[in-house]
Amino acid sequence: MKTSGIITLTTDFGLRDPYVGVMKGVILSINPETRVIDISHQLKAGFIYQASILLQEAYPFFPEGTVHVAVVDPGVGGDRRPILIKTQSHLFVGPDNGIFWPVIRSHQHTEIIHLTESRYFLPNVSRTFHGRDVFAPVAAHLSRGVDPLEMGRIINDPVPFDFPAPQRRGDMLLGQVMRVDRFGNLITNIQRKQFERFLGSGRPAIKVGKLAVEGLSKTYGEALAGEALALIGSSDRLEIAVNLGRACDVTGINSEDIIGMEIEVSRGY
Repeated sequence: MKTSGIITLTTDFGLRDPYVGVMKGVILSINPETRVIDISHQLKAGFIYQASILLQEAYPFFPEGTVHVAVVDPGVGGDRRPILIKTQSHLFVGPDNGIFWPVIRSHQHTEIIHLTESRYFLPNVSRTFHGRDVFAPVAAHLSRGVDPLEMGRIINDPVPFDFPAPQRRGDMLLGQVMRVDRFGNLITNIQRKQFERFLGSGRPAIKVGKLAVEGLSKTYGEALAGEALALIGSSDRLEIAVNLGRACDVTGINSEDIIGMEIEVSRGY
C-alpha cells in the first residue's frame, strides 16, 4: 500500500494543553512533507467507545494510504501493547485497548502488529505520553513509506471491546447516546438499518431524559424553532435535535453525564 502522506489525529487531549501540538511537532520533525488532519480532540476523557465509533465514522472519507492515530488511552504506561493495524486501504496506530475493534471486525484482511522496534519511537519514552513518544513518530515513519512489518511482530490476539449495542426489550428498542456534537445534537448508537428494521411501518416515539419526540423528520428545518425532532443524521445513525436549539440542554441531564445515557424507542401505528 502506498501511503497518502496524510496523518489523522483523534484524541481526548482537548486543545487547552500543548499535547496535540507537541504530537504534531514530532510528526513534522520526522516528515515535514506530511499533512496532519485533526478528526477530534474533544472526546470524553477515557471514553474508548466514543473514540472508536467516531473514528469508524470518519476514516472512510480519507484517501487510501492514510495513517490514523487514535489516542484515548487510560491504560498508558501499563501492560497494554502499542499496536499498528494494516487493512487493505488504511493504517491505524494506537493502544491495544479495543479502540480499533470495530475496524478489525469490519475488515476481513488485516495485519495487526505489536510495535516493538524502538528505533521508530522517540529516544526517551515517557510512561504517560505514548501519543508523543510512540504513536506520533511511528505514524510519521509510516507516512515516509516505512514497511509496517519492520516495526514489530504480527499478533493474533488484539484486545476486543464489548461495545454497547442497541437491544430489543419487548416492544421497545433501547440504545445509547454516543456523543453530543457542537450543535448539541444527541447522536446515538442506533444505526439506520437497525432503526428501520425495528420500526417497520410504524411511527416512532423516542425518549431520552426529559426529552420526548414523536415521528421522524428528514431535516432539522421540518420542526419549529425550539421544537425537538428525530432524524437519521449524516453519520447514518438516529439523532435527536432541537431546531435552532440544543437537545443536550433540554434533557435535564448534565452534559458530562449524557454520554452513554439510555434512549428509548417505541413503535406506534
